[in-house]
Amino acid sequence: MAQEKVIELSNVWKIFGGRPEAALQAILERGLSKAEVLAEFNAVVGVADVSLSINRGEIFCIMGLSGSGKSTLVRHFNRLLEPTAGKIEIEGTDVMALGPGELQRFRNQKIGMVFQNFALMPHRSVLDNVAMPLEIRKVAKNERMRQAAAILDIVELGAWGAKFAHELSGGMQQRVGLARALAANPDVLLMDEPFSALDPLIRRQLQDEFIRLSKILKKTTVFITHDLDEAVRIGDRIAIMRDGKMVQIGTAEDIVMHPADDYVADFVAGISRLKVVHAHAVMRPIAEYVSRAGPLPADMRRVDESETLSNLITLAIDDDNPILVQADGADVGVITRADLLRTVIEGTEVS
Repeated sequence: MAQEKVIELSNVWKIFGGRPEAALQAILERGLSKAEVLAEFNAVVGVADVSLSINRGEIFCIMGLSGSGKSTLVRHFNRLLEPTAGKIEIEGTDVMALGPGELQRFRNQKIGMVFQNFALMPHRSVLDNVAMPLEIRKVAKNERMRQAAAILDIVELGAWGAKFAHELSGGMQQRVGLARALAANPDVLLMDEPFSALDPLIRRQLQDEFIRLSKILKKTTVFITHDLDEAVRIGDRIAIMRDGKMVQIGTAEDIVMHPADDYVADFVAGISRLKVVHAHAVMRPIAEYVSRAGPLPADMRRVDESETLSNLITLAIDDDNPILVQADGADVGVITRADLLRTVIEGTEVS
């Protein structure tokens, strides 16, 4: 069954400078590099020919080093930045075709945004801060307060509604910011490094909280981060950017096992494969195993294709027999100790 596409970007470019269209034409016609565009046009290529699709309910992480274009890109989804060229569709709406009034309504009704800066109103209570999007929609006061209180309960801050921002810790303030983005029940959440300013322990707690909320609310989320560990923990898929370009898009497992180039390989080199790689990526076909080693042993252990490399290694420690991999109840592959060792050492699937 095909997944429903909620966000689709096609050939999006953003060039900063006085002559962006001329710079883009020169790039397309003469293949100018980013440095050559800067020298000739005094223009900076922020986003370069990005196309992607995001599925309903997916957490899609966009990551890269500082200056890679990830935050610039996410600001195009709701047209906080206007692209130099390209097409942006959200929920079937051509975002580029919206007039000022339509765009304002679209942002308020369809999209919630959470920034690194909490941006809470200091003169308003926590409950009033969360209710702001509903106030902008002109929802009656009693109803908006009811909805805001319900969202605060979901983020486990129900008892703090009457407090002010300065009375909350940084982690609690960010949870209020998330609650405010959720209060209007948007179809899409845009989160630009929301946890990066927090201490490591609080950051991990907020990641856990967000994962929990995502399972409950199933919001389509674009999550910007420079932290690969965070992207691996949170994302259903990860997109890696460099110099404004989309270098690779895939699951954490795809990217770790099949890096698109040396840049991506270096980028993911520090990630432990133990929790990222699963049985389906390590196994070899049953027929191939039988042709090399003979009939399958009778007392093989069976695991699901989603079993992690870490658990597979644990199983292999005390049992010399290979492991049989199943998908939907059917036997589909075999994993040997040698396969596991090769995957850990080489970081690639069996050959």
